[in-house]
Order: sequence, then structure tokens, then C-alpha cells
Amino acid sequence: MKVTLLVLAAGMGSRFGGLKQVDSFGPSGETIIDYSIHDAVEAGFTKVVFVIRNEFAEEFKLKVSDKYKDEIEVEFAFQELDKLPEGTTITNERVKPLGTGHAVWCARNLINESFAVINADDFYGRDSFKIMSEYLKGLDVNDISKQCMVGYTLSNTLSENGYVSRGICELDVNENLELITERTEIIKKNNGAAYIENKVEHPLSGNEIVSMNMMGFSPIVLDYFEKDLISFLKERGNELKSEFYLPTVLNNLVQNGTSSVKVLNTDSVWFGVTYKEDKDYVVKKINELITNGEYKTPLWQ
Repeated sequence: MKVTLLVLAAGMGSRFGGLKQVDSFGPSGETIIDYSIHDAVEAGFTKVVFVIRNEFAEEFKLKVSDKYKDEIEVEFAFQELDKLPEGTTITNERVKPLGTGHAVWCARNLINESFAVINADDFYGRDSFKIMSEYLKGLDVNDISKQCMVGYTLSNTLSENGYVSRGICELDVNENLELITERTEIIKKNNGAAYIENKVEHPLSGNEIVSMNMMGFSPIVLDYFEKDLISFLKERGNELKSEFYLPTVLNNLVQNGTSSVKVLNTDSVWFGVTYKEDKDYVVKKINELITNGEYKTPLWQ
């Protein structure tokens, strides 16, 4: 059965100070995306769609995606500010991308099978791709009632170097998602974590389950992405920095009773780069995985 991996790689990397999508983290120059595609191929994904921006498409293909063309079907979608649903507008002064939910919508015409979404700059681990692939292969492409996401422990996803954005999840007794709340300023603390809202600090234990944007959908959900994007643009299209987040769609599906969302448990350890100072840690973790025999180097030959 065909399943697609949708990689969100159009971010600007403002806090990192450059394009994380094409930066080297492995000992032979591997990008983080290289490891994700390697794990996805092994897990049975049959196509990868990269959401990128036109301005760095040539560099991205040369440094990243060309090496996969003999391993998996590769396609590209482009996230640009002028790509909007018919009848909607944004302010001409906006520069910041419209967010991860908009990125998924921009790829809608390339996806006809069940699909998983990931961030390009996050390392999710081999087991996460395996359990995601297995779940997606069991979905009916015309059934909106079942979706999924991989959940990670908050304390394992924080940066020592500044605040991060995370979707904090509330689960029912059957490990289905009840609510996901996007927190855009979470900081690591000695006794856990905290999020900042309206300049007020709110404590977190660090044991909360969070979304790292590794989510799985049947393709019929793309109609709901468009519906929610239109609502977002009508309400906030004139704002300069507000974003249409991927978890917003997932949350709406749950709150409206449209879908259940299974939160999948993984043995994999997540790590990623928000700040340039995070790079040394990621390089160290990848080298440890290579030493333990999980990956070869060079990864792609």
C-alpha cells in the first residue's frame, strides 16, 4: 500500500540564523532530512513530497533531495505568500510564512494516499517512522474518522539555548487526543519547564506529551485544511505574524467530533535544532547512533 511522507522544509530559520534544511549534521555531510528519508524508506513509505520555497529550490535539490531519486519517488510543493484559497487575501506588508497548516495545504494536489507530516529540521528516529507507516497502511483513504500523531515527552524536546514552540496534548484513557494547545514560548527550567503567555510565566512539569508535528492523515483531511485555512485568513489575514498551525486542524477535527486521533507511543528519541547553539548536541547524538550501529556513514551512496 502506498503511503506518502510530507516534509515541511519552507521555514526561514530565523532563530537558527540560516537554512537548517541544507545544513550538515552527519559526519559525511548528512542533513537531518537525510536521516528522516532513510528511516521512511526502511519503514515502507513510497513517496516523499517536500514543501519548500522557490528562492532556495535549486540549492535544496542539489544538496538534499537529488540523492533520493533512486530510492523513493520525490515531488515538490512550494509555499509562497501568494498561494491562497480563492477569495482570500493577506496584507501586502506580510513577510513571515503563513505557518505549517498552510504548508500542508500547498501540497494538497500532490497527495492522494494516506500521509505523514514531519518538520525538516527535526530528528524523529527510526521507530517513529515504523509505527507511523503501520498505522497509515491501515487507514481507509476515504475515511475521515481516524487520524494519528506521534507523542513525545516535553522534557526530551527542550532546548538549553532559548524558548521553543510545542503543541501540548491532553489524552483520554485510550490514548486518544482530547485537546492540543500550541504554546509558542516554552523554556526549560531546573524543575521542569514553563510557558510564557502575555509576559506571565506558567509552570509545566516537563512530563507533558507534546506534538512535534509528526502527524498522520487520510488524504480526505485536506478538504478540512482548506476550510480551516479560509477561516483563519478571514479572521487574521491582515496580521503580520500570526500563523495557521498544523495542530489547529488536528484540534478542530477532535473538538468537532469529526475524527479521533490516536497518539502513538515511540521508543525513538527526538532531537532538533531551533538555535545555532543546538547544532553541537544534534551532531553528538547522531554520532552516538552511528557508533551504536543504527546508521552507516556515508548514509547515502
